Amino acid sequence: MQQEHIDDVRKHIPLERKCGFYELYIKRLIDIVCSLAAIIVFSWLYIIVAVLVRVKLGSPVLFKQPRPGKIDPKTGREKILFLYKFRSMSDERDENGNLLPDGVRLGKFGKALRATSLDELPEAFNILKGDMSIIGPRPQLVRDMVFMTDEQRMRHTAKPGLSGLAQVNGRNNITWEEKLDWDLKYIEKVSFLGDMKIIFQTVMKAFVKQEGITDGNMATAYDYGDWLLKEGKVSKEEYIKKQDKAKSLLR
Repeated sequence: MQQEHIDDVRKHIPLERKCGFYELYIKRLIDIVCSLAAIIVFSWLYIIVAVLVRVKLGSPVLFKQPRPGKIDPKTGREKILFLYKFRSMSDERDENGNLLPDGVRLGKFGKALRATSLDELPEAFNILKGDMSIIGPRPQLVRDMVFMTDEQRMRHTAKPGLSGLAQVNGRNNITWEEKLDWDLKYIEKVSFLGDMKIIFQTVMKAFVKQEGITDGNMATAYDYGDWLLKEGKVSKEEYIKKQDKAKSLLR
């Protein structure tokens, strides 16, 4: 039954996309050099942030979560990778043992980590490993992936990135559909100059302007399925069905 779910979700996914010389041969070399340099040069920052997270939020220091990666042309399926970040939320629970709302668990320290994107420092190891690239469509949740159309899932024909066009063109201040449209625009022409421009814009937004991750009055942004349900773009029945499909992919 589980395999039937997986095949049903993935059977229409395009197996490949034509990639240029830069994406095939140069981009990975840049990823290795830059991620390794970042880990070495900013090792002191990794240590400081790790200690602060341990003191303020406890253990574990790192937060890991399964995300869909690049489609394997041989199987037509997205590789499921583990995305690593510094933890930014506490494990505070109510009297019944249920986790408190994100806004409560995030706190001032967590908000500061996210506003400066310091929580994303461990993703350099994802890049060095080869699961991610410096620039590319941001890896969304598996439960987001199952709500994407075949066209939107073309974003997975490129490696997911630390930053991308959607992040420098509104981040969580734009709709989900706009985010995915920016991802599709990126894969139309992956180039060295385009990636350098996104890197520059990312630095300006994350460290100079310090743009946050919050969505309106929410501590965190809506998942894609939740947003579609809120906007009336999917029925409750379809929403539940696709959430079940997402769970089956992670078993």
